[in-house]
Amino acid sequence: MSEMAPVPYRVRSRVAENSESVTLCLEPTATELSAPRPGEFMMLYAFGVGEVAISVSGDPSLTDGTITHTIRSVGAVSAALCAAEPGTTLGVRGPFGTSWGLEEAGGHDLVIVAGGVGLAPLRPVVLGALAHRDWYGRVVVIAGARSQREFLYAAELARWQEDSRLEVHLTVDVPIQGWPGETGFVTEPLRRLTLEPDRVTAFLCGPEPMMRFGAQALLAKGIDPQRIRVSLERNMQCGIGWCGHCQLGPLLLCRDGPVVGYDVARPLLEVKEL
Repeated sequence: MSEMAPVPYRVRSRVAENSESVTLCLEPTATELSAPRPGEFMMLYAFGVGEVAISVSGDPSLTDGTITHTIRSVGAVSAALCAAEPGTTLGVRGPFGTSWGLEEAGGHDLVIVAGGVGLAPLRPVVLGALAHRDWYGRVVVIAGARSQREFLYAAELARWQEDSRLEVHLTVDVPIQGWPGETGFVTEPLRRLTLEPDRVTAFLCGPEPMMRFGAQALLAKGIDPQRIRVSLERNMQCGIGWCGHCQLGPLLLCRDGPVVGYDVARPLLEVKEL
């Protein structure tokens, strides 16, 4: 089968996360694609509208053949995907790209930092760590959003906050009355963490300024940039490194990313408008 040919998947379930984002659970109708790893992405095709790259956001321990994506409506294709009701058929290609490499972090403390919809690609990291909790030391989750209403996975976040196996910090830019959490950027709780730099692996996803400042806070604590992993986003159209639209310096992010070490990302993110 050609990597450029979409395979039909059916929407099994649809959950509205907030006013802009929807989580779709997709099931194969005939051909089943390989299970994606946390950090990888699929190309999702809304028939008659177009195709877009979306990171996987499902539980990596599930083996039922489903693929889960949380999608933010920001354009014609993502809007069509967000509007897809259960029973709708979509086209799927993949999986593509690099993973978070969670299995390589065994024995380490995990620091997971998400900004806005960046929590979607990092949800599999949290769920994967919980599924194999004895493989890791501390697991710290820091998630930020513009306001309380804009967090993804609100019910799940509440469960994580109650789970003694996790340390969870939630922060908002604009608090509303009754908000019990922190106010400010994710870098604030990150800077307060006391970490053992030789045993930390960090995962960051969100707006590029957030990842840059978050990585700087981790570097200041002595963490090796190779163990600071970030997920980069560009215009991915083919998924296999042919078209060049996702080029970032020497990288084709659909092939060489989206997840890269900060030792690779740092010189690229420091170039304005690259």
